[in-house]
Amino acid sequence: MLQNVFRSIYSKLQLHFYMQVFSVFEHREATLTTVEFFSMEAINALDHPTAARFAKAMGISAPNAAYRISSLIKKGYLKKVRSTKDLRSYFLEPTEKYEHYNAINEDYLRRLDDLVKEQFSEEEYNKLTEMLSVVDEAILKDLEQPSGKAKLSD
Repeated sequence: MLQNVFRSIYSKLQLHFYMQVFSVFEHREATLTTVEFFSMEAINALDHPTAARFAKAMGISAPNAAYRISSLIKKGYLKKVRSTKDLRSYFLEPTEKYEHYNAINEDYLRRLDDLVKEQFSEEEYNKLTEMLSVVDEAILKDLEQPSGKAKLSD
């Protein structure tokens, strides 16, 4: 069943990431709390959200989101970038300090990409990429809909 494959892949990607993060923490003190770490992961996944979008997506109050954002800025993991379209708005952007952690994921995903390319023909690889892109878009739409009933394609 496809959901079992998704669960397995997701779990293994998480496990790999956590193994790498813990190995980094072994050599120096962790500066992010668990909640801050998950907040940064969410901000990164939301791709430059506003504070309001982050709060809404996480289902937390605006003051709670502001507190988390302020803490992450003070620790150097996050910055606010002013919108060029609406000078009253700011977008949240991970800093280089956070990108160091994210690089662990990116390196591993490049290795996985290389492994998939070795296993499949170029046509199969391209089709798999296309299919997973449709799933990726459906996940995003599902996250943005209160009903949670997004379609795979519109």
